[in-house]
Amino acid sequence: MTNRRLAFGLLGWVWLALAAGLTGARFQPGAWYEDLAKPVWTPPDILFPLVWTTLYVLMGVAAFRVWWRHGFGNARLALALFLLQLALNAGWSWLFFGRHAIGAALVEIGVLWAVIAATILAFRPRDRLAMRLLLPYLAWVSFAAVLNFAIWRLNDAGPA
Repeated sequence: MTNRRLAFGLLGWVWLALAAGLTGARFQPGAWYEDLAKPVWTPPDILFPLVWTTLYVLMGVAAFRVWWRHGFGNARLALALFLLQLALNAGWSWLFFGRHAIGAALVEIGVLWAVIAATILAFRPRDRLAMRLLLPYLAWVSFAAVLNFAIWRLNDAGPA
């Protein structure tokens, strides 16, 4: 593979991951989120875009490494899971911030967590570093799920 193709591949995978994050930028928290009761341990708003940008770059690099080492044909399931978790990631922002559906977002983040875990397991035999690059993402989504649950409970949103 040429250096040029590698560079475009890396940029493409990172761009794809960051594109999923644009959904979060489209559905801003706004006044609705500000008015919600939140636990005292909720991070400051400025932290979210910093963490998410870092995670999206790590995710893109991880997918690139699997693609680079194995191609689409030999890593079809791993890369399909990666793309599925990206879609679920974007869907959570739409549900929570766009639709204000806290309970539905809670269910969706559980599915997202499971697909991220499956992606990590699928990346593991293909590239250990790629697998490790996704671990901070799983940790952050675990935290986000707990935060989503706490907000759901504090705001008496009803059944999930």
